[in-house]
Amino acid sequence: MKKWSIDPSLFAKNRKNLSDKLMPDSIAIINSNDLLPTNADGTFPFVQNTDLFYLTGINQEETILLLYPDSPDEKMKTILFVTETNPQIEVWHGKKYSKEEASKISGIDTVYWVDDFDTILDKIALQVDNIYINLHEHSRAAIEIQSRDYRMLKNLKNRFPIHKYHRLAPLIHSLRMIKDPIEVELIKKACDITESAFRRILKFLKPGITEYEVEAEFAHEFIRNKAKFAYNPIIASGEGACVLHYEKNDEVCQDGHLLLLDVGASFAYYNADMSRTIPVNGHFTDRQKKVYQSVLNVLKLTRKELVPGKKIKDIQSFAEDTIKEELIKLGLISSEQLKNKDETRQVVKKYFPHGVSHLLGLDVHDVGDSSEILKPGMLFTCEPGIYIKEESLGVRLENNILLTESGNIDLMSSIPIEIDEIEQIINR
Repeated sequence: MKKWSIDPSLFAKNRKNLSDKLMPDSIAIINSNDLLPTNADGTFPFVQNTDLFYLTGINQEETILLLYPDSPDEKMKTILFVTETNPQIEVWHGKKYSKEEASKISGIDTVYWVDDFDTILDKIALQVDNIYINLHEHSRAAIEIQSRDYRMLKNLKNRFPIHKYHRLAPLIHSLRMIKDPIEVELIKKACDITESAFRRILKFLKPGITEYEVEAEFAHEFIRNKAKFAYNPIIASGEGACVLHYEKNDEVCQDGHLLLLDVGASFAYYNADMSRTIPVNGHFTDRQKKVYQSVLNVLKLTRKELVPGKKIKDIQSFAEDTIKEELIKLGLISSEQLKNKDETRQVVKKYFPHGVSHLLGLDVHDVGDSSEILKPGMLFTCEPGIYIKEESLGVRLENNILLTESGNIDLMSSIPIEIDEIEQIINR
């Protein structure tokens, strides 16, 4: 259980903003994630429900947050429930949070053991009409496992069948789209750790090493900085770079090939998401330079479009139009192929099949409605790519962009990306 020093005012502010969105006479219940089994007596490493972390900063299983903004008792407006430690748990797993520690981390004064939850809920539920439950909602998620929130909803409907139940996720997600300055600093920390690891790779890379050795160098730098991989890293050399979600990471990096890296650090659950493509032997060939520079051109131009007032679909269209022009320069498509609008999109998708941007934050593909008009405080990736399968050549570049009142800020501006700089560092 890693601990980070985060100002609890962040969590207090987030809880206040969410409480203000609830209807009168309502309570909201947010559960931690389960500790999931592997096989036999094994379990996966615990990963907190990021909504609960957003509201409390608590990184521990069997945790519940209950919000009751209209409570006549000030102490019962916000209640945190944590699991009680015992000698056996301490021997096998170490101590859990004390009430005092949980209160200090979260900024919540009223803390109970989780075994007291049902008793306290029975009293509070009779005073309200509405109950908000935080089910897992994401357009790209396939929900097959029932979470603690799903199980609690079933239990609540049995106990309180005529209460009105509401979706909490849309309310939290709308808040999470706008990043607090404290959150931005945590994401910038993740970006800085990612940069440190990438510079380590540039000095380490040479023909003959394996992709998993590169992965190990990233892991070394992440772990020593109290971070972890934000997602399964993509370390793809040669033709593997044309597989968008390549995860084997077991091929030998060959002389003359490019190595595509899609890797990010996660620090205190806040994520970075970086892509770079670098020459294994330290030198880009002329063809590799041309493709790489085309992708870099698209990144620079598209980044300028990520500003308040636009929509992601507009950014995607701009990126595709820009890549189309680069594909013509590279001799991959001809002007004749672009006469039919539908055919043009299919041709472009052959070489650029994915989205150019997604929300980023506590989740790598962060929650929120990406169809909304862009606003200051939102944070997106910018990740164009060109993949030429017939040449075993794939290039993707990706930085993390914070939207501001006056435009945007590239949180990865210091990470090497220009051809000359990358070659110089590798060959130094």
